[in-house]
Amino acid sequence: MAIRVINPGALTTVQDIGRTGYQELGMPCSGVMDTCAYQAANTLVGNEHGEAVLEFTLFGGIYQIEEDAILALTGADMAPLLDGAACPMNRPFPVRRGQILMVGTALSGCRSYLAVSGGIDVPTVLGSRSTNLKCAIGGFEGRALKAGDLLPVGVSSIIYREVADRFAPERIFPEMLTVRAIGGPQEDLFTEQGRKTFYTGTYTVSQESDRMGCRLRGAAIESRHGTDIVSDAIVFGSIQVTPAGQPIILLADRQTTGGYAKIATVCTADLPALAQARPGYTIHFQKITVEEAQKLLQ
Repeated sequence: MAIRVINPGALTTVQDIGRTGYQELGMPCSGVMDTCAYQAANTLVGNEHGEAVLEFTLFGGIYQIEEDAILALTGADMAPLLDGAACPMNRPFPVRRGQILMVGTALSGCRSYLAVSGGIDVPTVLGSRSTNLKCAIGGFEGRALKAGDLLPVGVSSIIYREVADRFAPERIFPEMLTVRAIGGPQEDLFTEQGRKTFYTGTYTVSQESDRMGCRLRGAAIESRHGTDIVSDAIVFGSIQVTPAGQPIILLADRQTTGGYAKIATVCTADLPALAQARPGYTIHFQKITVEEAQKLLQ
């Protein structure tokens, strides 16, 4: 079983839940940006938790299915077509050998996920099938997909009638996003006015954003004596502030340590929504406590 890439879209990579356990050696986690959409896609096709999927960014591309299978698409609606006919988002659907899946441009949001029964069966590297583009490891030859690639798919015993009634709730991806965050480990390095600017201002997602970081543009955040620090640990959602006073939210392909002060950390519950913020979308930060963040995650 395999999937043939005819058109790879804007940026399509193989991803799973991420490469954990190696950050002390300087190896980033990588993995899917939107864990909510990822988990839903695998559940819809009957996969075990942790199977690899395809992550599409803004435009999905065109793919030929080489054998009968069950597919599911979640995340941003990219108006998928199967042999020219509309096929559903957020529900499993059967495909036959030779059929062509076209995944278009995101109507809203930024990223979609394609799960196939059996999972994308590329080799594991350090315990994960996720692509790390900057290190050129994992996924399919350590890179984004290109035309002509033949993606291996694992064996699955799932039949369509076993999953036919499954569905995932439709999500809305607003262009104006409120992101809840807790105070960061270096928030005391910013002036009272700087912290006020951060939590009352509106920031725009920059064109320079990628899987490593969501770069924002807006009012400069005032610090006491600059934002350079001795490098320390970075997590998914850490918000660094550059010397120019502009925030960067660190994402799936983030470095393991960083040398800019971190004013806040995005709560885990809001990371899937943040992963769908495309360039031009706006973000407003709302401060919450650790206890509130824990309740949101529950």
